[in-house]
Amino acid sequence: MRALRLVLGTLFTVVLLAVGLTLPAAADVGDDGFPLPLPTSPAGDPPGANDWNCQPTAKRPTPVVLVHGTFGDRKNLLENLSKGIKAAGFCVFSLDYGNRATGDIVKSAKTLKAYVAKVRRATGAKKVSLVGHSQGGMMPRYYIKFLGGKKVVDDLVGIAPSNHGTDLIGSLKPLMGLTGPILDLACRACSQQAPGSALLRKLNAGDETPGKVSYTQITTKHDEVVVPHTSGYLAVGRRTTNLTIQNACPNDLSEHLLIPLAKPTVSWTLNALQRKGPASKSFKPAC
Repeated sequence: MRALRLVLGTLFTVVLLAVGLTLPAAADVGDDGFPLPLPTSPAGDPPGANDWNCQPTAKRPTPVVLVHGTFGDRKNLLENLSKGIKAAGFCVFSLDYGNRATGDIVKSAKTLKAYVAKVRRATGAKKVSLVGHSQGGMMPRYYIKFLGGKKVVDDLVGIAPSNHGTDLIGSLKPLMGLTGPILDLACRACSQQAPGSALLRKLNAGDETPGKVSYTQITTKHDEVVVPHTSGYLAVGRRTTNLTIQNACPNDLSEHLLIPLAKPTVSWTLNALQRKGPASKSFKPAC
């Protein structure tokens, strides 16, 4: 267990440094019971987000909720998306959830459900759109499929989403000497994102894209976290668009951490949010 904590602590520190945060002096016990310090962003909200007086317009009637990924928070890595979506005239909101998204994904989906209800009450909107990075692109599908979200979600844009899990989890287990229960204790959401996990089997059984929701998935060939990157794709359908940055912008080097900040990601996201249906497969994003 000491070795596990060291590895996860080191991994988390690397993630924090990558997004410009530092660890606090004291550790708090997270909702998964693992005493790893998981601070949220000291800088607050992403640009333009969480204005609870914002009112949707006739042109932009649907507020947008940003959903961070594992080890993330409501601000870091989401700044460009928030600025771009706000500039396009949408009300933008962003939440923290699940002890930096390390906790149980079902509980996180329930937190998202409550947050969406709060946004709808504040804005009077009938529906919201969701834009999520990594786990934040996959977890909302649980809310949509099992917690009533399909009635109130217009678009779901997943950015490097872990829809079918990541082989990275499986490859780390033998390296770290992990068993399922130990990984669950350290980061429940991590083990739930292993290919073939009970949660992913349930989520992907039958219809992967339920309701009248429009589903857009944006991936990168350089993803080193969601492996393979095509794990982010969803079943082909008329309300589904699967995209990979390098197919449109061959020289783009964005990997898992940088993909939500990339120009083509923001461009495709806006295309999805501003039209009926998912992002257009023929749309040429900014590179």
